[in-house]
Amino acid sequence: MTTPHEIVRAHFEQHQAVVAESLGRLHDQIVETAELIVMRLRAGKKLLAFGNGGSATQASHLAGELIGRFDKTRQPLRALALAGDPGVVTCIGNDFGYDSLYERQCLALADDGDVVVGLTTTGRSENVRRGLVAARQQGARTVVLTGEAPVDPEYAVHRLQVPHGSTAHVQEVHLMIIHIWCRYIDLAFA
Repeated sequence: MTTPHEIVRAHFEQHQAVVAESLGRLHDQIVETAELIVMRLRAGKKLLAFGNGGSATQASHLAGELIGRFDKTRQPLRALALAGDPGVVTCIGNDFGYDSLYERQCLALADDGDVVVGLTTTGRSENVRRGLVAARQQGARTVVLTGEAPVDPEYAVHRLQVPHGSTAHVQEVHLMIIHIWCRYIDLAFA
């Protein structure tokens, strides 16, 4: 029988292992995408972010940190989380189906040179895939944060794949990546 103490210890130990492996595999991609985001924001472009469930809240967190602030007070930056408008979400879901949720919004809102970030822990979210494909068609720079499952290059130019299959640990690393981007953005715009 597993005790609460064993559950806590196991989760922390697994988290540390996933973080260490992610640092080794994703370091350069995190820097590259941070630089991309800063470059596009400096050019007056915007960042769009989306996902499902916990990934949707992380997309919203990213947009909030850009419009508000992370550590440093700086100018607000153009960012939008696409899961946040219930009228839009329910209209698209009802009229076109849930798989079209982000595709329709990216066709309407993504402009040439914007950065579009899709989050999917499994790599199998059809609405995220279709949203990123639509964003690429609009000329946006695309980034996907996902887990260890293979992701078709059609998803995004930049694919940051956390080397683990557990949704919890993948989301924990996704949040770390988002916070690293925010720290980088704060330094660039301070």
